[in-house]
Amino acid sequence: MSTPVIELRGVERTYGSPPTTALAGVDLVIEEGEMLAIVGPSGSGKSTMLNIVGSLDRATAGDAFIAGHDLATLNDAELSALRAHTIGFIFQQFHLSDGVSALENVATGLLYTGIPPRERRERAAAALKRVGLGRRLGHNPRQLSGGERQRVAIARAVVGNPRLILADEPTGSLDTASGAEVVSVLRELNEQGAAVVVITHDNELAEQLPRRVRIRDGRIISDDRKVTSWAS
Repeated sequence: MSTPVIELRGVERTYGSPPTTALAGVDLVIEEGEMLAIVGPSGSGKSTMLNIVGSLDRATAGDAFIAGHDLATLNDAELSALRAHTIGFIFQQFHLSDGVSALENVATGLLYTGIPPRERRERAAAALKRVGLGRRLGHNPRQLSGGERQRVAIARAVVGNPRLILADEPTGSLDTASGAEVVSVLRELNEQGAAVVVITHDNELAEQLPRRVRIRDGRIISDDRKVTSWAS
């Protein structure tokens, strides 16, 4: 049996004094190649969960494993290496550099992997073609639509062929048509083998995905799966 890409056991996260609880005893297993939504309203704890499963924050209590690695045992350099080689991040805001091309924006996703610059650009071009932007390599973000900019951000997330893609409100800044295009790209990446976790407050988006984990007040309140037909 393969190692889960994410495993949380009794994970808690508190802040401040007196403590405010953001996560309260969360148990969650996500297998290789799954696609799911973590859905909940603002303040439910989903962003905190994203930070923990993305190794950007540490749990106050409990155990968190990413691709079999116990996050509590890794130092900052080891966590950075884990992110660089295992996790791709996609955010609502695209976080692209306006002054450089789509190609160079994507190549930055390989800066901490030790790959030489020429190979970084070659892989960036391949990643952009993978998301349908093979004819936009030299365009800077200001020359691209919102949906195209998000696809550049997706290409940057997947340029290192990560096992896990974490997408935080990936359609939140897009119109309906552009959002549907982005979801279609995420589906294709999942079909190619990556586990895709979409963090969202959008129930309509969540209902399109095969698995939905609902969180409220720092606790998972439901976890259901179904066979779905993807909207065109």
